[in-house]
Amino acid sequence: MMKRYAYFYFMKDEPDRIRNVVPDHIKYWEDQQLSQYLGGPFADRRGGLISFAAPHDKEAELLVANDPFVREGLVDNKWVKEWLVERKTTG
Repeated sequence: MMKRYAYFYFMKDEPDRIRNVVPDHIKYWEDQQLSQYLGGPFADRRGGLISFAAPHDKEAELLVANDPFVREGLVDNKWVKEWLVERKTTG
């Protein structure tokens, strides 16, 4: 059974380095072809939110650990939590 996760991340104040890694970050998450994937930056671009399905906590943590932002040391703070979605809307 797949679980849903929310990954919140907050970036270090290194805009030039971040800009250089953004394409790799986007490609990484798109290439995963994860079930129930949604993601994007916060409006102020100081971080973002990604939600996705994974079979267990270790797989979710591994996905986050391999995020290019994390690998390049650009994330100041992050957390991954299992998210219990109580209601889905359509449209």
